[in-house]
Amino acid sequence: MAKPIRRPLSNRAVDALEADRDRVVWDTGLSGFGVRVYSSGRKVYVAQGRGPEGTRRVTVGRHGSVSAEEARRRAEAALARIRAGKEPVLPAGARHASGPTVAELAERYFREHVAVRCKPGTVRLYSHVVDKHVLPSLGHVPIAALGREQVAELHYRLRKKPVTANQAVGALSRMFNRAEAWGMVQPGANPCRFVKPYRERRRERFLTEDEFRRLGRTLDRMEADGDLPAFVAGAIRLLMLTGCRSGEILHLRWDDVRLEESEIRLRDSKTGPRAVSLSPGAVRVLAGMPRVPGIPWVVPGRSPDAPLRHLTHHWYKLRKRAGLDDVRIHDLRHSFASRALALGEDLTMIGKLLGHSKIQTTARYAHLAREGVHEAAGRVAASIAADLDAEPN
Repeated sequence: MAKPIRRPLSNRAVDALEADRDRVVWDTGLSGFGVRVYSSGRKVYVAQGRGPEGTRRVTVGRHGSVSAEEARRRAEAALARIRAGKEPVLPAGARHASGPTVAELAERYFREHVAVRCKPGTVRLYSHVVDKHVLPSLGHVPIAALGREQVAELHYRLRKKPVTANQAVGALSRMFNRAEAWGMVQPGANPCRFVKPYRERRRERFLTEDEFRRLGRTLDRMEADGDLPAFVAGAIRLLMLTGCRSGEILHLRWDDVRLEESEIRLRDSKTGPRAVSLSPGAVRVLAGMPRVPGIPWVVPGRSPDAPLRHLTHHWYKLRKRAGLDDVRIHDLRHSFASRALALGEDLTMIGKLLGHSKIQTTARYAHLAREGVHEAAGRVAASIAADLDAEPN
């Protein structure tokens, strides 16, 4: 039997491991903690120990998504669970099941599907959910042996975070759909099919006319005082005036701006390329934003090769000054849709304004339309009631 490879595992040491063959490198400090190196380049931290059911190995995170120190802390907790017999028990015969594990399926799924077909934001979301929640619990399980009970247990364990719980099971389900397409599992073998998602409470916050005015005045004042860079202030104004997603404005290039046509052309929005019509106010905002020679971005970042990554820090300062601590930057998009409904636009038009590819996405605003109908019905009925109650001349 080959002698186990041991060395101190740190971020730098794991970075330096060559992906020339599949192997496990064990830590010299914490017994049972190691990193599995795949020939594809993927490196996954593992914990292996002996419990009442025998030797168990579990995945605790992917290198790059978690640090070596964080993986070591997770491994310590996993080893304690293994020794206490608290790791999820595999179905009868599963310990001897052959074939790829969930961790190995994840490695192929990210390499051949996610990295090729998904947008960077989706890649980050999937990586976070799979590495933090799916692999630590189920990474060691052969996919042929994974049952609905184990998936349901993972889902239940995350019940206090229903969005996260649904995302974890959703990501695992998509992995199994690909496994079926690749012939790795039998058709209909997806163990996530009958796990009912938790109800998610959508948080909807719409700015009133007074709040818009307050936000606008605060924005003007902070920009004039130098508390907000001009291009950041301009980006926030564009979010209010276009209903765009923050990522769409942050990745906007000057080459995509057509002021003479009152239009911007988004190269790669969430639903693909699309054109956004600009109001006269939005045209004035873009015309007044500073341009940095040699920088293609409307909202430049620290590097000329990339735009500003996010507006979060600036937004928190702005909303605090405006007394709107509960307003998220994405609520500007919701408020744009709410105002459009209030002005009489229907859901189909609002879907076009927001760049929705499915009417189901826009349907979340349907209750606002119903509220408008109820209010109109109330006004009409009140007017008629006044006539009915009027005394004859």
